[in-house]
Amino acid sequence: MIMSEIFSLKGKVALVTGATGYLGKQIALSLAEAGAEVIIQGRNKIKVERFVTELRARGFDASAGVFDLLDEEATKHFFEVNPLEKLNILVNNAYAGPGGTIESSSDHDYTNSYEIGLVSIQRLFNILLPYLRQGHKSDELASCINIASMYGLVSPDFSLYENAATTNPPFYGSVKAALIHWTRYAACEFGLEGIRFNSVSPGPFPNRLAQENKEFMSKLECKTALGRIGNAEEIKGVINFLSSNASSYVTGSNIVIDGGWTSN
Repeated sequence: MIMSEIFSLKGKVALVTGATGYLGKQIALSLAEAGAEVIIQGRNKIKVERFVTELRARGFDASAGVFDLLDEEATKHFFEVNPLEKLNILVNNAYAGPGGTIESSSDHDYTNSYEIGLVSIQRLFNILLPYLRQGHKSDELASCINIASMYGLVSPDFSLYENAATTNPPFYGSVKAALIHWTRYAACEFGLEGIRFNSVSPGPFPNRLAQENKEFMSKLECKTALGRIGNAEEIKGVINFLSSNASSYVTGSNIVIDGGWTSN
C-alpha cells in the first residue's frame, strides 16, 4: 500500500465531540483533510453550524451534531432522528470545568467532571457501538480516540499558577487518569471485534486567551524539553495516525504530546 493511502480516511465517517473548541477544531480538521465525513458535535448550535459552514466552504464533508452530552435523552434522540449507516472514528474530546485545588474544590466539581469526562463517554459509546461494529464490518476500521491529558499522568506544578481558581484542578487530572484506564479496559473488551481504543494526552496547549499572559507562557515553556508550548495544529498528526489504518495494530495505548514535559 502506498504510504499516503494508509493515512487516507476517504469514505469513512467520524464523530468529534467538543469539536468547536481550541483543540477540537484541529482534531475535526485533521479528519476532514484526510477525507472523512465529519460530524461536528457541540451544544452551541451557532458555533457548530458556523464551523460546519467553514469546513464545507473548504470542500470538506461535514455535518452538525447539536446535542448536550450530559443529557442522556437528548443524546439518544439525536441518533434516533439521525441514524448512521456506520461510524469508523469516534473522538471523545469534550470537557468543561473550572480550576481549583483540593482545598477549594467541592463535591459538585468532582461529580460534574466525571459526568462530562467519563460517564458521558461511556454512554455515548454504548449508543454508537452498533455503528462502530458496522464501520469495522464495512471498512475494517473502527477507532475510538479519547482525549486525556498529561495531568492524567503527573500532578501540576503549583508554582505556575497565581491562585486556586487558576490552578489545574485535582478532579480534572483524576478523571483523565480514569479515562486512560477506561481506554485500556475497552481495548481489551472489544479487541477481538476489531474496535480499537487509544488515548491522547496533550500537554501545554494553552488557548489564545491564555497565551496573552506572557509571564505564564514563559513559565510553561521552561517546563518542556522543547522549550515552547504546543500549537493546536500539532495534535493533527497523531489523530490522523490513530484514526487510520496506519495504526491498525495499535490499541490500548496512550500517546503523550507534551513537548517532553513528562520526561523531565
